[in-house]
Amino acid sequence: MDYKQTIEFLYSQLPAYHRIGKAAYKNDLGNSLVLDSYLGHPHTKYKTIHVAGTNGKGSVSHMIASVLMEAGFKTGLCTSPHLTDFRERIKVDGKMIPEDAVTDFVNEHRGYLNNLKPSFFEMSVAMALDYFATAGVDVAVIEVGLGGRLDSTNVITPVASVITNIGHDHLDLLGNTLEKIAVEKAGIIKPKVPVVISETQEEIGDIFITKAEEAGSEIWFADQNYSCILGNPEYSKSTRAYTIEDKLSGVSFTNESGLSGDYQAKNIQAVFQTFRVLDAIFPVTYETIMTGIHKVFENTGLSGRWQVAGRNPLIICDTGHNLEGIDYVAAQIRKIPATKVHMVIGFVSDKDISSMLPLFPEDAIYYFTKASVQRALDEKLLLVKANACGLKGKSYPDVKSAIIAARRAASPKDLIFIGGSTFIVADALINL
Repeated sequence: MDYKQTIEFLYSQLPAYHRIGKAAYKNDLGNSLVLDSYLGHPHTKYKTIHVAGTNGKGSVSHMIASVLMEAGFKTGLCTSPHLTDFRERIKVDGKMIPEDAVTDFVNEHRGYLNNLKPSFFEMSVAMALDYFATAGVDVAVIEVGLGGRLDSTNVITPVASVITNIGHDHLDLLGNTLEKIAVEKAGIIKPKVPVVISETQEEIGDIFITKAEEAGSEIWFADQNYSCILGNPEYSKSTRAYTIEDKLSGVSFTNESGLSGDYQAKNIQAVFQTFRVLDAIFPVTYETIMTGIHKVFENTGLSGRWQVAGRNPLIICDTGHNLEGIDYVAAQIRKIPATKVHMVIGFVSDKDISSMLPLFPEDAIYYFTKASVQRALDEKLLLVKANACGLKGKSYPDVKSAIIAARRAASPKDLIFIGGSTFIVADALINL
């Protein structure tokens, strides 16, 4: 099989959560442990850093990887979902896994995969861990896919566990309260492995503390040791100024972040705390950390996080897709001094959007659409639900046509925002 045939095989044979949702979710580590053993436990050949959370885990994973690259470490990065190319999930020093490496892995292990019938995600994580060993990385940053305790990535024993913001997402799989979700995320905490929590959330902080104590692991809350204040965004630039203060020493530094969303302040704090914890293993200077944060897009190719995709009119994409993520996004949209705001939005059908739609600005013009995935919510149904919340606009059968309509209607001083779902942003980036 060539690369295109390989990807088609994976999608046709393996259930993929990002395509079909809950039916692809495995609530145990059975297949992942079997695959790990079959491949010879490849992750034991290099160090790993494990990153979980509801919001921010992707940004934090990419920033940590960028810092490690700046420090001279050969760095693997395993993330999900991908936006436009499967290979985005598996990178070494910012370069995607080669097409022939994907094809070779599937061809070599096709018989075993057919017998085991892992999920798409179980297979992709196994491929990543194996590829990192083959590539000879010094360290790999591994982002949790969903949850933590039963996530396929939880076969590793990292040198640090990092947990970002906990919010309301995947309630049908992880639990319908923050406490239940936090328990699942805390499942990545390993015995004697230090833990970094990005922010103090009073209602769930004790869950992490208790789990860390049971594991004999030291725990740090990043916002108790660092304070990050973002400067006002300048949309003519691709970066955003920030000031980080070390609360213990009182020392502060000002630099620029390659990620400009308001929500990145908490993520930056987590990155600084992580490298303080790992100083004995990965000694890096504050200057190196700041350079890594500044060059995160250049080093890792991260996209879709408050990404400026065009100007005159200003076009911004963001993959925020749950209550907390949408809240941040909507608040930042309101700060932009645009003449009119055009919102190209869509969601997946298994999300409860009743709490999210009221967060969007009522005075915007809406272009309701759906992404090119099976899980996508029908755009006409979205129109009805949005109208009930006071959001007015028209529906469009695909993201491309919605963007075309928004561009035709927008003046140079307007804002076009594209989001609501990772898959909406993915389709947008292909068509912009």
